[in-house]
Amino acid sequence: MRVQQKTQQQGFTLIELMIVVAIVAILAAVGMPAYQKYTQRAQFSEVIAATGPAKTAVEICYQTSGSVTNCATQATTAVSGAYNTAIVNDVSVTLSGNVATIQATGESELDDATYILAGTMANGRVEWTRAASGTCVTLGYC
Repeated sequence: MRVQQKTQQQGFTLIELMIVVAIVAILAAVGMPAYQKYTQRAQFSEVIAATGPAKTAVEICYQTSGSVTNCATQATTAVSGAYNTAIVNDVSVTLSGNVATIQATGESELDDATYILAGTMANGRVEWTRAASGTCVTLGYC
């Protein structure tokens, strides 16, 4: 009696390889936009951080002088050169009555998104709130 030997399969078939390639392509197509959005949000955190020196300057000016006169000038001077110009395009400070507005704008790779803070000055302190008018809100950066 002769025993029949079974042959074992060696390697993968073309169909199996094509299925694996298709799965990897689908995962890459879904994951890449999410990763790009994540990196943009991470870069935009630097735009948000660029408002820090301006906030501090406005608070110190208001607390030491008791008025808002010249606080915008001092804050603009404090911010000058204090941020990475490759990511942050501009940081500006304006005063209107007892409200200080700080606007930071990202560079073009961040869609020129703006981050706006409004600081209300009263009773020797400044209360900061993020303004809903900044474009970073609609872009999902902040």
